[in-house]
Amino acid sequence: MSQVWLSAAGLSIATVIGALIGFGIKELPHKWNDAVLGFCAGIMLAAASLGLIVPALEQAGGGWWLPVTGVVAGVLFLNVLDWVTPHMHKITGLDQEEHRNNASIDRILLFVMAIALHKLPEGMAAGVGFNAEETSDAWAVTLGIALQNIPEGMVVIAPLLLAGVKKWRAFVISLAIALLEVVGVWLGYGMGAISEMLLPVMLAFAGGAMLYVVSDEMIPETHAHGYQKLATYSLIAGFMVLALMMN
Repeated sequence: MSQVWLSAAGLSIATVIGALIGFGIKELPHKWNDAVLGFCAGIMLAAASLGLIVPALEQAGGGWWLPVTGVVAGVLFLNVLDWVTPHMHKITGLDQEEHRNNASIDRILLFVMAIALHKLPEGMAAGVGFNAEETSDAWAVTLGIALQNIPEGMVVIAPLLLAGVKKWRAFVISLAIALLEVVGVWLGYGMGAISEMLLPVMLAFAGGAMLYVVSDEMIPETHAHGYQKLATYSLIAGFMVLALMMN
């Protein structure tokens, strides 16, 4: 139980640390932003595949359909959330006229919302692994997510400040996003503890959700500013770093 609390606290604190750094770095050049996000994408890719989906296949034994179902469900879950979540313009605190004349605010809100959406399954990804007898994979997943939470916290704060959102409101938004991960950790832990049969499904579900985020959000963002090669090399580096740590 204490391990679950430590994991939840670590993930949320990493996001808050990133947010605090973001107050000091209002704008990171696209080149370095893409390199950092690419590295984080590689870490998440390794965590999803080596820390979640592979263990799910191993625990399922001959029931390969369980992890396959979990991955598909995780992908569809994130896809549906992306589709049904409304544009929450009021969270910015900007008046209607200021909002209308700010051409970048919708894009910024969508990016912030995309980060918020995957915090819940990210937390589940860490929490579900603590039901296993060996928790080393769960801690590796937690570490991988925590590492990418720091730059994510930065990229949430910086664009909100540039759009004119007040500092205290931007920090509250970041804190709310961080707390979603705490909920996710306990949700994943609780659902994974229901039955041994459900554990590989939940591991794969979390892995599928993370794969969706990497492919649908992170990689396109890192390839949108002309630094595709740097982002690709950074992704490979991030993948290998976590793979070696998990070995």
